[in-house]
Amino acid sequence: MTVPEEKPGLSRWGAGAIVVMLGFLVWAGWYAVQSWNAMAGVSISPLGWFFMILAVFVTFGLGAGLMLLVFYSSRHDMDR
Repeated sequence: MTVPEEKPGLSRWGAGAIVVMLGFLVWAGWYAVQSWNAMAGVSISPLGWFFMILAVFVTFGLGAGLMLLVFYSSRHDMDR
């Protein structure tokens, strides 16, 4: 029994997934612009800015830490 050769490149499912994800990206950008424009008269206190910046750093740190754990467990053969 022979196995058919796979063609290099992107399959139909892969191309469809990319189109769907690009659609989500366009929708998210449109929604962000509409939300930003809807809050034109809202002001944020310095404490609000502080916590917003803190949230960005905590979120980035959490994502980086989780990716570090994924690579560490993969390198040390712990992901069975």
